Amino acid sequence: MNIKAQIPNLFTMLNLFSGCVALVMVADLKFDLAFYFVCLGIFFDFFDGFFARKFNVAGPLGVQLDSLADMVTSGVVPGYVMYQMLLNSRVFLVLEWHHIVLPFLGFAITLGACYRLAKFNIDTRQTDSFIGLPTPANTLFITSLPLVADYFHNEIDLGFSYNRWFLIVVTLVSAYVMNAEIPLFSLKIKNFSFAKYKLQIFFLAVSVLMLIFLQILAVPLIIGFYVILSVINNIVNKKSA
Repeated sequence: MNIKAQIPNLFTMLNLFSGCVALVMVADLKFDLAFYFVCLGIFFDFFDGFFARKFNVAGPLGVQLDSLADMVTSGVVPGYVMYQMLLNSRVFLVLEWHHIVLPFLGFAITLGACYRLAKFNIDTRQTDSFIGLPTPANTLFITSLPLVADYFHNEIDLGFSYNRWFLIVVTLVSAYVMNAEIPLFSLKIKNFSFAKYKLQIFFLAVSVLMLIFLQILAVPLIIGFYVILSVINNIVNKKSA
């Protein structure tokens, strides 16, 4: 057995395990722990590809394992988080039939992630950049919402993200933007050329500053900033072409 060939798969399995633990945390409404395990899973997801390229052992098995693991960590988990948020929103405390059924709309995120992951595996346009929001980025956005809501509730008593209509809009936009034909710049920096990667460096610098000063509040803002900056970059490139 080629040990090097199994190292990327080990990281993929750790990603999957992290996603499974995150699901248990969501079931217990421990959204903070779920978010941390999602972050850990995304960390492992990054390094499975890194080691596959480093050891030159990338293959079809790894591709399939990666998508299956991502389906849990970046597909089922955010859908379940949204389901729980809808179920526990103030509006749904009155248990009429539509209040029980409507929270299942949160799993539209899971369906969108599934379609995105399947499409990504056969889309040759996404080798060096992305078309549509990657599932890990979308997952960070969704799983950070309960933490942001708790922050606002504790600090200024808003709890905006437990509003039914806000959550429904976020769910539908989330499922759409993962599969939208929106080119997003890649965050992979292969060398230290400032001229070539100035957009990525600018984005990373702003993101670090936001994390330092805003902490958990920065997470959804960074994801939104990434999409907006990509759209602006696309417009600029079209005008200069």
